[in-house]
Amino acid sequence: MEKESQTIFDKNVIEFVTVSAEFCAFLERADSIPRNKFIDTSLKLLPLLYLKAAMLPPCEQIGEELPERYVTEDIYEMIRTKLAGLLAEKDDYLDVFVQDMEYSDQPIKKNISEDLADIYQDIKDFVFVFQLGLNETMNDALVICQENFGHLWGQKLVNTLRALHDAMYNVEDETEEENNYESDDEDCQCGEDCHCHDHEGHCHEDGCHCQDEK
Repeated sequence: MEKESQTIFDKNVIEFVTVSAEFCAFLERADSIPRNKFIDTSLKLLPLLYLKAAMLPPCEQIGEELPERYVTEDIYEMIRTKLAGLLAEKDDYLDVFVQDMEYSDQPIKKNISEDLADIYQDIKDFVFVFQLGLNETMNDALVICQENFGHLWGQKLVNTLRALHDAMYNVEDETEEENNYESDDEDCQCGEDCHCHDHEGHCHEDGCHCQDEK
């Protein structure tokens, strides 16, 4: 019993608890954060959460019953819906590193909001038990969180990180489209009576006479 009690007060465990609590609080107030800032902060917080989880010391379960859980279906759905609304069109991504790929030859569509809600569920349950301050249940909650990190939410974290990175930095195509549209309009100098534009308002390159008699 003494060994387990010492484990839950290990420096790496305390640091993991701190980062986990910050992560949960961050998701809970996501609807008050601009999307770009949310993505940017997630890209900094998620790697730290992974690192602290990977540094946890070995721990063995000592209780016969599972620790109490905090996250209900309603709480889970509230978090997921909040994140989905915030991320909007950035929420979907294609994932090839999931078990279902064994039965499919196409990438499977996933949602950042659902992945983050799944991670939140495990982390929040862990933080909730730790805040109760009972050594035995704190120890067993740590064991469960470690196991789920290895088999469940750790993989979801790295998959989500890739999707968030793409959402943050892959804006080149949108910028090029905007620039091309502006460039087309600037090339035409015919004035209001010009008929060389297509139905989308773009100036035709072939056969355009907007420079004639200039």
